[in-house]
Amino acid sequence: MDQQNHEKFMRMAIQLSEQNVEQRLGGPFGAVIVKDGMVVARSANRVVPQKDPTAHAEIAVIRLACKELDTHNLEGCVIYTSCEPCPMCLGAIYWAHLDHIYYANTKADAAAIGFDDQLIYDEINRPMAERKLGVTQLLRQEAQIPFKNWTASDQNIKY
Repeated sequence: MDQQNHEKFMRMAIQLSEQNVEQRLGGPFGAVIVKDGMVVARSANRVVPQKDPTAHAEIAVIRLACKELDTHNLEGCVIYTSCEPCPMCLGAIYWAHLDHIYYANTKADAAAIGFDDQLIYDEINRPMAERKLGVTQLLRQEAQIPFKNWTASDQNIKY
């Protein structure tokens, strides 16, 4: 795909972010997923209207694209997002197996307007015992049973 098409799809993501602000629907973030030069799905940030802290534009567009393509694996697709993905969205992009990320604003740009993810980046690098959010492991031995059953099953699907 040429630079002109990349810019066209990025402008779509930016337009979604702009519309989200104009319509007072939430944060200034938009994302578009493309496969073979065709838009598969598009979404803006939906955290506020859906009352869902995970409804970032990237997560919302991944959900829509998976539904549209009837798959959990988005290999062969790329994502255009109006801002560098946060840690949650970056993880989702990897889990979805998207081929490439194109982004406009940086995480520093987002932090400058109040969307600062640095705490999460810092927390990921800390040992669990040193994190701000308490973490306690319980019942690992019991939880191993479904893991063993999954491993032995002939119906498990690779993610």
